[in-house]
Amino acid sequence: VQLQASGGGLVQPGGSLRLSCIVSGVTLDYYVLTWFRQAPGKDREGISYIGHNRRFYADSVKGRFTISRDNAKNTVYLQMNSVKPDDTAVYYCAARRGNDMISSTWRQHIQYDYWGQGTQVTVSS
Repeated sequence: VQLQASGGGLVQPGGSLRLSCIVSGVTLDYYVLTWFRQAPGKDREGISYIGHNRRFYADSVKGRFTISRDNAKNTVYLQMNSVKPDDTAVYYCAARRGNDMISSTWRQHIQYDYWGQGTQVTVSS
């Protein structure tokens, strides 16, 4: 299983960016995925999850970010709108095979078996 995150870059505050995570080697239908991010000097933070019937968002991104998946393309997206300087981080996608997770566990990075390499997002004017 390989995860390839892309779409990061430099964006101005208030702008938008769409990240993609392409999953190869498996059929995405059987997997649930989460976007994490890690800012310098901070812990890795789970920000958005997409399962088979559930989606979760961290409070810090709720209402601004939208997660989606296209199983036919084996790809998960993170649409980032109204970005802020605090969104600056390396963004990672992570996957695990199985049923939907629950709200108390999806943000735990130890729950995931597969990780992408990360894509840098910098929000600055």
